[in-house]
Amino acid sequence: MRLRRPTLGALLLCLSAALLFPCVAPAAKKKPPLHPINLNTASALQLQEVPGIGPSTADKILQMRKSYGPFKSVDDLRAIKGIGTKRLEKMRKYLTVGKAPAAKAPARTASKAPPLGKPLAP
Repeated sequence: MRLRRPTLGALLLCLSAALLFPCVAPAAKKKPPLHPINLNTASALQLQEVPGIGPSTADKILQMRKSYGPFKSVDDLRAIKGIGTKRLEKMRKYLTVGKAPAAKAPARTASKAPPLGKPLAP
């Protein structure tokens, strides 16, 4: 019995099957945060704890917050390209909108008033 040499078509078929159906375990699911993440105060790493938010989406959320100011509602995320209704509904229970951090006021300096209890010189 003579063995046949595989044809180019057979090799391509095997290669495409290996690429389409990898024998790799699926990636572990992200463990959701215990408490809702505040869109107005969260860092990129905190946002990435939310299922459905990766590094790219976290950067888009931070850029939107920087450009347009604090979020008024979780629904404001719909303005970000790539976040549709279904995706937002999956993320909603892990997100909240609270007050944005207030800008720090300049420190006050002590006045040069005379100490109390001492009479002024005439």
